[in-house]
Amino acid sequence: MSWLRMYHTLRYLKPVQIYGRLLRHLPRSGTKVRPVPSTRQPVASWTQPGKYHPTMSGSDRFFLLNEEHEVKTSQDWSNVKRDRLWLYNLHYFDDLNADGAAERLKWHEVYMTRWIKENPTGNGPGWEPYPISRRIVNWIKWQLAGNSLKNEALQSLAQQARYLTRRVEWHLLGNHILANAKALLFAGIFFQGKEADAWLRQGLAILHDEVQEQVLADGGHFELSPMYHAIVLEDLLDILNLLRSYGYEECFEWDEDLSAMLRWLETMCHPDGEIVLFNDAAFGMALPPQALFEYAERLEVEKDTISLPEMTCLEDSGYIRLQHGGANAFLDLAPLGPDYLPAHGHADTFTFELSVRGQRMLVDSGTSCYGQSAERLRQRGTAAHNTLTIDGEDSSEVWGGFRVARRARVGDVLLDSNIDTSKIQASHDGYLRLRGVGLHTRKWEMTRKSLKICDEMEGTGSHKIELGFLVHPEISVAQAGAHHFELKDDNGKVIATIYTDVAMAAALQERTYHPEFGLWLKTTGISAKSEVELPASFNSEIIWE
Repeated sequence: MSWLRMYHTLRYLKPVQIYGRLLRHLPRSGTKVRPVPSTRQPVASWTQPGKYHPTMSGSDRFFLLNEEHEVKTSQDWSNVKRDRLWLYNLHYFDDLNADGAAERLKWHEVYMTRWIKENPTGNGPGWEPYPISRRIVNWIKWQLAGNSLKNEALQSLAQQARYLTRRVEWHLLGNHILANAKALLFAGIFFQGKEADAWLRQGLAILHDEVQEQVLADGGHFELSPMYHAIVLEDLLDILNLLRSYGYEECFEWDEDLSAMLRWLETMCHPDGEIVLFNDAAFGMALPPQALFEYAERLEVEKDTISLPEMTCLEDSGYIRLQHGGANAFLDLAPLGPDYLPAHGHADTFTFELSVRGQRMLVDSGTSCYGQSAERLRQRGTAAHNTLTIDGEDSSEVWGGFRVARRARVGDVLLDSNIDTSKIQASHDGYLRLRGVGLHTRKWEMTRKSLKICDEMEGTGSHKIELGFLVHPEISVAQAGAHHFELKDDNGKVIATIYTDVAMAAALQERTYHPEFGLWLKTTGISAKSEVELPASFNSEIIWE
């Protein structure tokens, strides 16, 4: 491992993250079993939250992340043959609050009873802080929906809260610590007494600091993943719901943040109603945007309903949405995330997605896996996105499953927009670490009929340049000339044309698209390559009318 890469990875960490990493490796005794605290009674009705898709197909069979497996023995809860994220989802208990949950009541009771019996305190992935946090919330939401937790479940729930309070994920921060705080708040409200009051105070204190830190002024979540933005938005809606139900609404201090987050999410959705797949993002891991909008409406959370203009600049996040005629383009001028937490960032600076007449046309590759693997690294790499690579290197040094060393910085942003045309220009320094390579400047010009892209590379000497465009799998692509590609719908009608620079050798590539975890869809990419002397510039154009 390069010490330079490690230095550029660790230099951004906060002291609390280093302390948290040291603390989690120290031996700690288990949590003593104590009497179950009594529970509080709600003073108002619990508002129906958004519903996930069901994940149980039997009392011991689970369909998670596009994989179905049985959990028949106690060892299956920690089966090393399963992906770690699949096991995490198994321990979340999301199905308790999914569509049609009442029809699976008996399965849920077996599920809960087995989990308590077969997962002793501190053993296995189910006792890691994030799964504990998700499970505490799901069990309490299940009871608030009209079900009844048995005494053994109440005992386990209190035990999980006690265990979590000493294992808050200070080493990670971000969405994880928000989930920890949410769970402590839920447990602290659900139970009563001195112990529960301490959980409540701890949860509220973390939320007070972290929401202020993590929700940007434009409403975006600071990890800059539309998927995690939706997860955190649901967290805040659930917290508002809970505090209202128990008469603690005066403790909720994030009304303006909720409204801003709803506006941000609406801006970062394609016309098909789903999110843009920038950074770590996939469908199905968070509630669909429409479900979140409806949940917010049931809670009477205010959201602006004004029409989006030709150009919407989410300045604090670094994302831009362009809207001309029947086309929508989403441009990524964003950092990978907060410097101390780029875990869900991709080396995707200056990538973009494009929809025309409601159909996704050019897409980011999405995210199908976590963990440390060549495929995870490929999906985070620059070549998996609609942008430029030089000498086969990534614009930011992504490595491991969630690490980043040196990262691209965007500057020199120029914006100009009117009813007919939007022009955007920006530069990034991600390739300055390469010998003889300078700034990469990308210019976009969008009208009702086309999107023109100009890439300029500063530097000296000979270098290999590659430009990539990933086409949505519902669209077929044919090469009609050396630098001319036709995009066709199911009926064979040409719906758009892509022209690549005449100085580059262009060809079709077999690629993959990953709109969900565990999902691989074959699709087509367009690759344009050249070995040139820098400085150099390259022009591309997408025409749909």
